[in-house]
Amino acid sequence: MKLNFGIAVGAALAAIVAVATPASAQQTIIDEWATIKTPSAPELKPVTVDPKTTALLLLDFVTQTCTMQHRPRCVASLPATKKFLAEARGHHVLVVYSYVNSGTLADTLPDVAPKGGEPAVQSGPDKFLNTDLEKILKDHGIKTVIVTGTAAHGAVLHTGDEAALRGFNVIVPVDGMSAEDPYIEQYVAYNFAHAPGVSARSALTRYSMIKF
Repeated sequence: MKLNFGIAVGAALAAIVAVATPASAQQTIIDEWATIKTPSAPELKPVTVDPKTTALLLLDFVTQTCTMQHRPRCVASLPATKKFLAEARGHHVLVVYSYVNSGTLADTLPDVAPKGGEPAVQSGPDKFLNTDLEKILKDHGIKTVIVTGTAAHGAVLHTGDEAALRGFNVIVPVDGMSAEDPYIEQYVAYNFAHAPGVSARSALTRYSMIKF
């Protein structure tokens, strides 16, 4: 009886330890970080859009965010963005701007500044939040948005995701989004290519691959 009792107590203690410490054997993403292989790059796709139902969103190309000191990759994207903006305007595409909560529309960089009363919204990373962006788009019959700007993991990611979830088609030119470093842009691109509810309505591309 004493032997059996000892075995029973030992088994009970072992069971308690097993229940109390299951996490010790669990591998988290942090544990596996260094061993993860980068997936293949998403395919960039040529797209043709209808100018009448397409809007170009220029998000936070402002002095607070797009500088050589703060985000040089944004500055590097300006020449291609300026060229594409002129092409979009030439096809009478609706152009919509955004600017950050701490600033004004006048902070927009001269290379891509608004003109002719083009609409603008002011918000944080999600430009639909507490703004009339959706109303602006729907009032103009917009079905597709071309999302450009900075930060890639801020305004581009959250506004693009929200646009897709609200039923818009989303086009993201990878040479028109920027962040502090390439890894950030990489995970944003991966999001648009794979995120549930978003990827089916999104296309990654380049400015030169967009036709009107």
